[in-house]
Amino acid sequence: MASGKRDSSRRAAPRGVRPGPGTIRYGPGMRSHDYGGDVLAAGRRKRPQIPQLEAEPGLVVEDIEGRFCGAVVSCDKGAVTLEDRHGRRRVFPLNPAAFMFEGRAVTLVRPATAGPPVPSRPTRTASGSVAAPQTRARVARASRIYVEGRHDADLVEKIWGDDLRDVGVVVEYLEGVDHLPEILAVSPPGDGRRLGVLVDHLVPGSKESRIAAGLAQPGLLIVGHPYIDIWQAVKPSVVGITRWPDVPRGQPWKEGVLQGIGWTGSTAAAWQRILGSVHTFADLEPELLGRVEELIDFVTV
Repeated sequence: MASGKRDSSRRAAPRGVRPGPGTIRYGPGMRSHDYGGDVLAAGRRKRPQIPQLEAEPGLVVEDIEGRFCGAVVSCDKGAVTLEDRHGRRRVFPLNPAAFMFEGRAVTLVRPATAGPPVPSRPTRTASGSVAAPQTRARVARASRIYVEGRHDADLVEKIWGDDLRDVGVVVEYLEGVDHLPEILAVSPPGDGRRLGVLVDHLVPGSKESRIAAGLAQPGLLIVGHPYIDIWQAVKPSVVGITRWPDVPRGQPWKEGVLQGIGWTGSTAAAWQRILGSVHTFADLEPELLGRVEELIDFVTV
């Protein structure tokens, strides 16, 4: 980001002379009107424009967070699909300044020559992935993805359900991360069976982080988001609020949220209202999106 630079017309004081506080000393032959009509004009600089780049097939870019680098394989009105050197594909929304090209931030745009798609069925799932052709139902893999609760499972199903059915992965919920050690004792990961776990509030020093640290083993991947509850992974604007309210420690979180935003009724009814407002991956926070994609990759290797 550009910032105001010190005015080059303000000369240094002569050697050996220290200007007093607030004093401006002029160099030889310099008059006050040399500053022009606006002495602050040099400090008001325009922000650099982020260049737009057409997402032509084969163009290699990196997402702005540096997590994925690949070549463009397709682009439609709202998203671009990249493929990395391992053949893995990711779909990204065409947000401003969302990519890096040759070390510079750029905004990818749909190529001007691209015609409107005319699919016979939706070409993308709610997660933004390219929809696979309709085929017979797959046999479920031995690998599993576990989430903490029913609401987590509902949200994963709504956004990633089509993707998970296509790769034959079942999602189950734990009813709390405290039950994960019991599940691993009965059905641990092993040959041909990987387990991915999505944990709420996985931050340093939390109960969840201590449990996860004690369960590390081959074939198990535990990831999480920083939110106290999966509700917070839904962007506030999607449900018509400016932010999720802070709930005092010791007060039930969901009930505190309802009180804070002025909703009446049960938490079950509130969740249905929240879930009904979610339609695509763009309605969710990136901290959740990346973690679920990571788990899907892990259990489908």
